[in-house]
Amino acid sequence: MNELLLEQIKATMNSKYPLMSNLSNASAILNQLENINWCGFYLVDGETLYVGPFQGEPACVLIPKGKGVCGTCFKQKKTIIVDDVSKFEGHIACSALSKSEIVVPIIKEDKVVALIDIDAPILNRFGQEEKELLEEIAGFLREFF
Repeated sequence: MNELLLEQIKATMNSKYPLMSNLSNASAILNQLENINWCGFYLVDGETLYVGPFQGEPACVLIPKGKGVCGTCFKQKKTIIVDDVSKFEGHIACSALSKSEIVVPIIKEDKVVALIDIDAPILNRFGQEEKELLEEIAGFLREFF
């Protein structure tokens, strides 16, 4: 199933479409992952992340660089997997239902331009398989920024 997600994203993305349209379709495709309750994108504006296209409950709109899981990923420029968000110091709880999270940076020309953020209602949801898949998707998506 996971391998098909990348192929579906590649099939729907088109450089002639607006970025938000492409990311909206990508978030809908990522929402097919099992045992998740939120997936989407945060986009970079200076030192702040703002919510982009997503699937799930309402989200935090602005996140400062270095704050929460997303802000930490933005600052460190690396994928972060959190098995239990209640144990992540400074976690920003947009939804009380989220128990674990993965955040993957989309990097273009050594700058983070966006993040892929996925939450799950269960502990320990994300592992190496999801990390590799989402990093490959992030590498593909950077060409649209």
